Amino acid sequence: MPAAPGCRKKRGGGSRECWGREPHAAFGRIFVNRSLALEKIKCFGFDMDYTLAMYKSPDYEELAFNLLLEHLVAIGYPPEILAYKYDPTFPTRGLVFDALYGNLLKVDSHGNLLVCAHGFRFLKGAEILHYYPNKFIQRDDMKRFHILNTLFNLTEAHLYACLVDFFTNCSRYVNCDTGYKHGNLFMSFRSMFQDVREAMDHVHLSGCLKEKTLENLEKYVVKDPRVPLLLSRMKEVGKVFLATNSDYTYTDAIMSYLFDFSHGDKADVPQRPWRSYFDLIVVDTRKPLFFAEGTVLRQVDTDTGKLRIGTYTGPLQHCAVYSGGSSDVVCDLLGVKGKDILYMGDHIFGDILKSKKRQGWRTFLVVPELARELQVWTEKSELFEELRSLDLFLAELYQHLDSGSSERPDISSIKRRIQKVTHEMDMCYGKMGSLFRCGSRQTLFANQLMRYADLYAASFINFLYYPFSYLFRAPPVLVCSPQPLLLTCCASVSLPEGGMGLIEVLGRHPTPWLAGASLSLGALSTPSLGALSTPPQMAHESTVEHSRLDSGDAVTALPPWLAQHGDPGQQVPQDSSGEEEDDGEA
Repeated sequence: MPAAPGCRKKRGGGSRECWGREPHAAFGRIFVNRSLALEKIKCFGFDMDYTLAMYKSPDYEELAFNLLLEHLVAIGYPPEILAYKYDPTFPTRGLVFDALYGNLLKVDSHGNLLVCAHGFRFLKGAEILHYYPNKFIQRDDMKRFHILNTLFNLTEAHLYACLVDFFTNCSRYVNCDTGYKHGNLFMSFRSMFQDVREAMDHVHLSGCLKEKTLENLEKYVVKDPRVPLLLSRMKEVGKVFLATNSDYTYTDAIMSYLFDFSHGDKADVPQRPWRSYFDLIVVDTRKPLFFAEGTVLRQVDTDTGKLRIGTYTGPLQHCAVYSGGSSDVVCDLLGVKGKDILYMGDHIFGDILKSKKRQGWRTFLVVPELARELQVWTEKSELFEELRSLDLFLAELYQHLDSGSSERPDISSIKRRIQKVTHEMDMCYGKMGSLFRCGSRQTLFANQLMRYADLYAASFINFLYYPFSYLFRAPPVLVCSPQPLLLTCCASVSLPEGGMGLIEVLGRHPTPWLAGASLSLGALSTPSLGALSTPPQMAHESTVEHSRLDSGDAVTALPPWLAQHGDPGQQVPQDSSGEEEDDGEA
C-alpha cells in the first residue's frame, strides 16, 4: 500500500508504535462521527500538550514515571519501588481504578467489566465475582471509581499496578481486601490513590517534569515541519487560537522549538515567530473550568513572562498573550460563535466533552494510539477475517430456524473458537487490549469518543491532506443490526480523485473504527476502490449477504478452518474474566 504523504518509518522493534511516526497510509486519515462541512468553520482552536506538541512515547512517559517514583520514595514509600520500569505495553487510556479494592478495570459504557487486573495479575472467574458479584460497577460512584482518560494518565495507571504488585508480593505486608497491613499501620488502596494523585500534581505543578522536558526537547518532543505549513494555511481561511493549561514560559519554549527551523531543519514556510501563526493565545486556562465560568482574563508580559495587574478589558491585540479567561471570552474577542469553532485536543473530558456540551463547539479528538490500532488491524487481518467467517457461519446455522423450531444447533465449537480468536486479537494490542474494543464490545473510551468527538484522527496534521472546502460525511447507520438477519451496509468515502464511491461493509470486525464512524480518505495515496472493498472496512455491526446452504447442511456442515481448530475437547486459553460468556466472547 502506498504511504500517505509525510509518512515515516517505525522506530525500533517494540510492540508499541512511537507516536508521531506513521506506520502506514491509514495514519493520514480522519474519521467521522458527525458530519462537518469544513468550509463553515471560521475558527480553528488548539490545545498544546499532546496536540500541537506531540510527546515522544515511551520516552516521555518513562520520564514522568521515574519522577513519580522518586516523589513517592521521598514521602516515605519503600525505596525498592524504584526498581520498577515503565512498560508501555501494559496501560491503555480509559481504564478505571477502583480505590476500594485496588483493581484496574476495563469497562464498557454501561459499567460492565471487560478486564480486571490486580497489580499485573489478571483476575479470572471466581476472583472477579468475589469483588464484583454482578461483573458490573456503578461508574457514577466518583469517590470510588476513577477514570484514567488522558495520555498523562498512562504513567499513573502503570504506577498503580506497580504499587499493588509490590505490596502484594512483599513479605513485610499482610494482604487485605481493601489494602495492606504492616504492624499497627494500615495502608488502604484509597490512601495509595491519594498519594499517587498528589505525586502527579507535584510532578506537574512543581515544574520538575517541564524542566526535564526542556533540558532535552529533541528526546521528548516531536518536531514536524508540517505544523507551521498547516497553521499558515488555516490562518488564510479563518482565525486560529491556542488555549492551553500550561504557563507562558513553558508554552513559549515548546512552541519556539516546534516552529524554529533555522538550524538546518527544512520547513515549507518562511521562518517567523510562532505567535504570528495565531490570532489569539491563551495560557493558564485551567480547563475544564475554562469552558464554564472561567477565571480572570489577564495579559502576559511576553518579555518577562509575568502577568500584568488587573482584568484585561480591551480589544484583541495582534500577537498578544493572555492568561486565564473563558471560552466565552474567546468567542467575544474573535467575534465567532460556538459552531463556528473547530477545537482540537487530546483530553476527552477537559477538551472535547466540555467544549461540546457547554459551548457547542465542533470537536476534533487527537488519538495518537490510533496509529498502533490501525497497524495491528493491518498486520493481523487474518484474525479479523476468521472472526467474520465464524460470525457468518453462526448466522447460517440459524438461517432457517424461527420461534417454532425445536432444533438446537450445536454451537459450542464455534463459541470456543470465537473466544480464542477474540482473546488473541485483544492481546495483539497490548496487555490491556485495544483502546476501543474488547472483542466486539466497545470500551468506555470508545463510547465517549463517539458521543463527543465530531472528528478524530491520530494527529491534527491529517488536515493537511484535505481541502478546506471538504465535507466530512457520516453515513446513516442502524444503532444495532438485527440478528440473525444477514445484512449489507455501505459507507461513503471520498476517493483520491475526488469522485464518490461505496465501500461494502463486510462482517462484524471489531476494528479500530467505531460503529457509525465514516472514514474520510481525502487526497491520500490509497488503494483502488476494489482493494478497499475488502479490509479495511467500517465497524458497522452487520454481516454480508451470501448464498444459503441446504437446511440439513446449515446444522451439520463445518468449514475446514473450524474442523481444524474447533475440537470440542480442545482447551481454550481464557481471557481475564476467566469465563466463557454465553455469546462466546472474551
